[in-house]
Amino acid sequence: MSPDAIPKARAIFLDRDGVLNRALVRDGLPYPPTELAEVEILPGVLEALLMLKAAGFFLITVSNQPDVARGTLARDTVEAINAYLGGRLPIDRFIMCYHDSADGCVCRKPKPGMLNAGALEFGIDLSESYMIGDRWRDVEAGNYAGCKTIFIDYGYDEQQPESYDFVAGSLLEAAQIILSLEKDREDC
Repeated sequence: MSPDAIPKARAIFLDRDGVLNRALVRDGLPYPPTELAEVEILPGVLEALLMLKAAGFFLITVSNQPDVARGTLARDTVEAINAYLGGRLPIDRFIMCYHDSADGCVCRKPKPGMLNAGALEFGIDLSESYMIGDRWRDVEAGNYAGCKTIFIDYGYDEQQPESYDFVAGSLLEAAQIILSLEKDREDC
């Protein structure tokens, strides 16, 4: 078998706040939890992740955490939340961007840097992977990386993504879309 014929791995890239755990919504805008006590894993998340894992996907969380750069949230708190989620959910890797928009980094969504880093680490074929997020930056990062995108639409009072492949009301619904597409692919 030639090296080109070896199939590359596939991943589900997941935003954290609003996809895995409940975002705190104030005045129609989502915010991350500011302490571990505020973290609530959303209904259906564990079931969705177990189904996606069983289908052979790596599960990689990619999340902007600009409040660290702004000095309003400690990096230790973000890492404690990740550890809490990682202890309860089958996530393979958490990749965080701790920068603010003005920092001009390559990792802050909508730039695809975190997805590219995950792809490099796990040998991921981005064109066979998905980005699932609840904000326009998540979807745009997936588009820029060449992933299929699923927008979880909570109706936030903010900019909406310009284009996405699918829309869902939850991570469980997004997983069902992906698994349906996988079944269709296998049937061909």
